[in-house]
Amino acid sequence: MSDVSSCRKLVFFMKCSEEIFLANRGVHRFMIIGNEKCSSIFLIGIVSAHQYELIERGVFRAKDVGFVPTVYTCNQQLKAENMRLREDLDNYKRAANKAKEAFLKMQKERDFHRMHHKRVVQEKNRLICDIRRLKAHYASYEPVLKQMTEKYQSALRQKMLTSLERDRAVGQVTGLQAILHNLQPGYAIQIPVKKAGHECERKKGLEGSTQRALQEARQQKMLDAGLVKDSEKKRYPKDSEFPVDSQVNSYLARAKECSQPLKHGEYKLENTLKLHDSAVSCLASHPLKDMVVTGSDDRLWKMWALRDGDIIMVGEGHTDWVSGCCFHPSGTQLVTSSGDTTVQIWDLSKGGCVLTFKGHAQAVWDCSWHSCGDFVASASKDSTSKIWDVNSERCRYTMRGHKDSVSSIEFLPFSNTVLTSSADKTLSLWDARTGLRVCTFYGHLHSCNHATFSPESNMIASCDTCGVLKLWDVRQAVPMLSVDTGPRSANQVAFDHSGCAVAVASSDGTVKVVQPGLGQLHSLQGHGETEMQSVAFHCPAERLLSGAADGTVCLWTYGASASMFSMERTA
Repeated sequence: MSDVSSCRKLVFFMKCSEEIFLANRGVHRFMIIGNEKCSSIFLIGIVSAHQYELIERGVFRAKDVGFVPTVYTCNQQLKAENMRLREDLDNYKRAANKAKEAFLKMQKERDFHRMHHKRVVQEKNRLICDIRRLKAHYASYEPVLKQMTEKYQSALRQKMLTSLERDRAVGQVTGLQAILHNLQPGYAIQIPVKKAGHECERKKGLEGSTQRALQEARQQKMLDAGLVKDSEKKRYPKDSEFPVDSQVNSYLARAKECSQPLKHGEYKLENTLKLHDSAVSCLASHPLKDMVVTGSDDRLWKMWALRDGDIIMVGEGHTDWVSGCCFHPSGTQLVTSSGDTTVQIWDLSKGGCVLTFKGHAQAVWDCSWHSCGDFVASASKDSTSKIWDVNSERCRYTMRGHKDSVSSIEFLPFSNTVLTSSADKTLSLWDARTGLRVCTFYGHLHSCNHATFSPESNMIASCDTCGVLKLWDVRQAVPMLSVDTGPRSANQVAFDHSGCAVAVASSDGTVKVVQPGLGQLHSLQGHGETEMQSVAFHCPAERLLSGAADGTVCLWTYGASASMFSMERTA
């Protein structure tokens, strides 16, 4: 009986499984068990319960029966999966439409750029043809332009030389007429007392009728030539007059006294003075006494005794580094330039600043006094130079022409000619009376750091950032000699008072002494590896001064008996 019951249950189970299978496929059927009607979902629950019972009794094993899925749950999962697939399909369709639109847009842009590129190529070919035609046209004018430029430079040099000769001749005639006038009976000969430099205006007590007439004629001639405007003269009555270039250069006699050439090894290190906390940027020797002024990046300038290095005076007033300094020809005043864009005049008897010039747009690199003491020249990083009138306290002229920073400036002794060097690799000569450029020197391949006149005023020495020293003929405006003292930068040059030797401050920590006449180059080692920034000669002691980036100043003595010792002195 038990076997028959098991078989019936098995048949019932198979029917229920078939009903479950049909229910999973979405077929809704009803079974009649006894007299009751049950849904397929209800049958699933019954079959599942009976299946678990048979497994518990050991009639079937779990792996033989398998899992009877829940039809409702499967339907829900399939429905959700179907909806997700439809959403993905819609998203893919939208993405495909956007990609199609982007592709069409890129095709249009490609066609536009292709057309634009063809037009640019056509324009380029046309411009190339025009450039070739213009080059061929310009080549025909280049020889003529070169010839005209040479004639113009030659005419400017001749004009400058003629002007110098004319002023010198006028001065000589004036002096001869004064002597003849004083030699007449009844007149006493008056000899004026000579002072340092030369005065711009003569005293009225010493002026005769001839001198007054010459002065009036010269002023009228300048007015007629347009050099001085009448309205400007009335507006600035305190303006100083530029002297004529007829004074005798007193440095010539000094050069003859110091004409003995240098010998190898005759400059010996005497002292090493610690004067500043920062680099020594400039040096200036007093024209009458054994005193020296040094300017530094610590915003101070100091005047000290050459004999023992004692500090005499300290100048405070600049708000940035002191870049240049120069004594008044009489030695009573000092002019300094600074990175704060100002130029200051200091009265050494009062120990303070008495005048400040403002007008440069950037740092001022250098400054220089005129031999008459009434004018100051300054060079700036703003590519300009200025001539300042000390009496009227204003800028008389702004000299424009350099294309880069103006590194140095210097007046030709007892003349109205100004020398400038620039980072545009050129040197220039200017007429201070008009503010116009007279001549330009070409030859340096790198930025010029400094330039100076020889004592006889017939040569110019200049140096650049690659250590090249050049000597120039002032009249010919051509280089006479080129010496390579590099490879480090040459920062400053200075002639000795005989004009036979040139000292160069080098960034390799040495002072190079060049003797052009003997063709010799000597190196003076005193600062180690510290960069040298300034150099100057002091006469009549025949000493060489050099300033370094560590704030020290070395004193070199000329003579075989000079002792070699080092002394540190703190300012």
